[in-house]
Amino acid sequence: MGTPHPDEDLGEMASTLIEVSAMLVRQLPSRQQMSLTTISTLGRLDREGPQRLTALAAAEGVAQPSMTQLVHKLEAGGLVARRPDPQDGRGCLVEVTAAGRRILTERRRERRDWLAERLAALSDRERGELDAAMRTALPIVRRAVWPGDMLDK
Repeated sequence: MGTPHPDEDLGEMASTLIEVSAMLVRQLPSRQQMSLTTISTLGRLDREGPQRLTALAAAEGVAQPSMTQLVHKLEAGGLVARRPDPQDGRGCLVEVTAAGRRILTERRRERRDWLAERLAALSDRERGELDAAMRTALPIVRRAVWPGDMLDK
């Protein structure tokens, strides 16, 4: 048995990150029964501002017809609105509404509170170690996942 190949180390690191994120995504509660794509789309619009439907579809990794259908559903629910694109009068921009932001805020608070309860059960040492690890890992993971993204600021 020799030293593991660097690609194996990276594969194991990737597997560990996937396991941690999947564990949280599966366990975190949500009273709003929305798909991950729906929440991700609302979150993206909240973070990045209004976007054209084509750009939104590409950013979320879905086909444009699927994004069109999702935006129609969100618009009917009052969570997003369309407005003319000032750069191109033929197109429109999709933006999150105040109601959409309230849903995101409520969902974030609900999930934060749920996880905080679980973290409270850890020892002081465990909480300190986890806090230090997350403060170190978060900016690194952001750079790895979203190179050059505005979230890296």
